[in-house]
Amino acid sequence: MRYKQGFDLPSCNMATLYDLDTPADAAAALQHEWLVACLCADWCGTCREYQPGFEAIAERFPEAGFLWVDIETHADWADDVDVENFPTLFVMQGEAIRFFGTMLPYPAHLERALESLFAPGAHHLPVDGAEDLPSLRDLLRARAG
Repeated sequence: MRYKQGFDLPSCNMATLYDLDTPADAAAALQHEWLVACLCADWCGTCREYQPGFEAIAERFPEAGFLWVDIETHADWADDVDVENFPTLFVMQGEAIRFFGTMLPYPAHLERALESLFAPGAHHLPVDGAEDLPSLRDLLRARAG
């Protein structure tokens, strides 16, 4: 699989970034209990530098569907999301939002956050403003057709 910015993704690993512009990928991502999205912009140099590390984290967590969401390409969905800085991470478990916010662009920070969120018996606190955020699952359902 080749992602639109030209990075090669491992074709043998199920835990790659799902392409929102491919209905089959959107449908496949919906099969995951956990969704992890990086909200980015094509013009953002920090996002371009962060993407390979985000992809590497996707390989470490096959239980989650990982998405790279360009907020300008997918403005129909992202206009309802208040992105203050990049990268902004959005994590859902089922229909519940488990994390939304900016994160320093170091993959190790995301890795530690996901280990904590995915831990058996983890207690999840409500995300401030979650009721005002659009659902990643709704975006995927619309893209899956």
